[in-house]
Formats: sequence, C-alpha cells, structure tokens
Amino acid sequence: MSLRSRINSPEPGAGQHEENHLVGVYRAKLLEEIDLAEMSALAAADRRVRLERVLGHIISREGPVLSTQERAVLIRRVVDEALGLGILEPLLEDASISEIMVNGPDRIYVERGGRLEQLPLRFSSAEQLMQTIERIVSTVNRRVDEANPMVDARLPSGERVNVIIPPLSLSGPVLTIRRFPRAFTLQEMIALGSLDEHMTMLLAALIRAKFNVIVSGATGTGKTTLLNALSGLIPEGERIVTIEDSAELQLQQSHVITLESRPPNVEGNGRVTIRDLVRNSLRMRPDRIIVGEVRGGETLDMLQAMSTGHDGSLATVHANSAEDALMRLQTLASMSEVEIPFVAIKDQINSAVEVVVQLTRFADGARRVTEIALVDSHGREEYRFATACRFNAQPMGPDGRIHGRFEYFPLPRGVAERLYMKNEAVSPVFGVASHEDQLVVRRSLT
Repeated sequence: MSLRSRINSPEPGAGQHEENHLVGVYRAKLLEEIDLAEMSALAAADRRVRLERVLGHIISREGPVLSTQERAVLIRRVVDEALGLGILEPLLEDASISEIMVNGPDRIYVERGGRLEQLPLRFSSAEQLMQTIERIVSTVNRRVDEANPMVDARLPSGERVNVIIPPLSLSGPVLTIRRFPRAFTLQEMIALGSLDEHMTMLLAALIRAKFNVIVSGATGTGKTTLLNALSGLIPEGERIVTIEDSAELQLQQSHVITLESRPPNVEGNGRVTIRDLVRNSLRMRPDRIIVGEVRGGETLDMLQAMSTGHDGSLATVHANSAEDALMRLQTLASMSEVEIPFVAIKDQINSAVEVVVQLTRFADGARRVTEIALVDSHGREEYRFATACRFNAQPMGPDGRIHGRFEYFPLPRGVAERLYMKNEAVSPVFGVASHEDQLVVRRSLT
C-alpha cells in the first residue's frame, strides 16, 4: 500500500500506524535540526518553505526510499504537524469546505455544499487531537483543561472554533471549526437561487428607506451571509457600527466601526459582552447599528435603539419562522436585568421591528429566503404580519434537488407610502404603482 493510500485509508491498519510513526520520527528529527529563534523571525510562508527544504535533506540523507509523490505527502504531513494543525491543514485550505467537525480522534466530518460527509482521516490518538486543540486555543490566549472544558474562539484567519473535552464530552475531545463565510453579493445569491430580482429590489428599497430588519433562521441557514449582503445596500457616508461575537461582517463602506465582544481571560476577568457593546455604540453617534446575532439581554437595548432614532438597523436571530423570531426576541429581551412585563416588551418589538427576512436550509443543502414578512401589528397587539413574498417548495425531485417558486403579495399601504416618500421604487409584482402613476393620483386628489 502506498504512503498516500495509507494516510487516507479509512481503516486504521498497520500501514497507517506505521505512517503515523514515520511522521512522529521525522518531526522530532526536524525539530532537532532547526534553529527555533531563527525560524520565529521568518514570515509564515518562508517558515514553511525553510522547513520543507530542511526536511527534504533529512529524508534524502537517512530516510526510506520513497516515490516523488510519497515523499511530497510525507513532507507535507510532517511540516503540518510541526507548524500547523496536522491533518486539519488541508481541510482549512479547501475552499469548498464550510465546516469541519472532529468527533474524537477517529471521526472527522466536513460540510460541503450544505451536506455532511465523513472523511477517511483520523488523528493517531486523543492525545494528538488534544495537542492540536491546545495549539488552536493558545493562538487566541485561551486555555482548555478540566477546569475550562468548553472554549469558543476565533482563529487569526477568521474561522470560528468551538471545543468541548472530557469529562463533559463522552466522545473524547470534540472540535468544531466554522469557516469564515465568503462575502456574497445579492446578485451572486440570485444566481444561487437564494432569492430573485423582485425580492432583491424590495429589500434594497427597505434598507435604503431605513426600515429596521431582522434576519431570522436556524443554524447554518446563511444569516450572516445575507446580513453582509444587505449591509452593502446602506448608502455610503452613513456611520455604521457593527457588533459581533466573532467579527465576520465585511462591509465595504468607508465609515464603519467594527466592535467585537471579548470572553474572560484565564483568571475570569475582562469579559466584554454584546450588551456592553450595544450600550456603548449608542454613545458613538451611529446612523445604523448592525448586531451579528442577538441572544440575550442585549436584545432589549437593541430594540430601544431601533425605536429611538436609529432607524435602518439590522440584526440576526435564531428562529424557524417570522412569528417565532418575534417571540424569541420577546424572550431574549426578558433576560435583561430590567424588570419589564411581557406586554411592554411586545409593545417595544411592535414599535421597533418592521421587517423579518426568514431563511431556511433545505434537505438538499440549498439555502433560500423563504419569506419576507412586514410587521403589521402595533402597540400591545398580538404579532401580525403582511407577507410580501413566500417561497413555495415542491417535494425533492429525481435530481436530488428541491424546487419551487416565489409568490408575491401586495405591500401594506403604509409601507408603500413610506417607500414612495423616500423615492424608492419596487417591482409591480408587489401591487405598488409606479412613482409616475402615484404622482398622477396624488395630483387628482389635491
């Protein structure tokens, strides 16, 4: 069995154990020959080139007889172990992978195109996996051990990392890495079938007219991706403050202040929460506030900001429908230390939230906007919506894909009037007359 096939073999047979042993031996030899002080002064790319060159000399001098391909594989494995994250390095470089899930040392899954698949890769032991985890968390000055068995962190390259280890995890050390999402434009999302031109035109008008928008969806539905695309519609020159747990938004406007929360240090001090940042942002004279995700007491501060002069703000929330999104906002706002009756929070939500954009991830992996719902309730009324657009899904076809079509509904008169006053046009499929026709009607009334 060749070196490459032994590495990628799904069965941890003698060949793979032999290969892991070879990697360990040559990693030790490599570390013996290099000057760590000299290496630390080099850039990351130069450091890898230098290590590969030194290791090539070592293998030529005393190593086994290998084919050119096997030699390249061994050098890559050893340098990844010495410098990077071992067998995870190639996965992090694969742009088609959106998430990496390590369930103990011998089960590694990835998400590609919205679908999960298990890879024929494994760590040699739980100890090796723990070494990789410790290397990851040490880059962000975090620590993982029995006293701190759960860690959330972000790699310098932007990937979000979650770690949970025994005794909390009975499956051994578990590592989840979510790739930094690529910034998609709305036109690219149209090409992917996530929405269409009519919806894009409506969303653009709502954003420019400074409607407060909540992007709702379950985990992995693309909320951050859509939020980033929608933020690109904000006019240049406005002062935008973004607030996130892990800075993922990539706004292109020139006047953007990016704030990121901070976990406590190893002594348990220095924590800065999303709520702290939302409160501070109100003192920064923002035109718009964008919160990557509301998940606690900061929801109340965000709602108050939306209803007291910070129109056009955006946020995301985990929910499975538009109504569920508002109910979840109500629950999250009640988590604040401020004692407010539920009916008063409902009044706040009805005053603050104007649009809910619902995202769904389907069984075929496709992510779509399944509803644009306009909040049509007021005061302490029960939540009521006017649906502007809805995706009607059909059963999965023989091609393994889920197809369907978007349906459109007339906009409420108040929304249409506000868009008209802001000089924002929308597609006629939403039952709104053109600006010229509306102007004729207005003149006839006066």
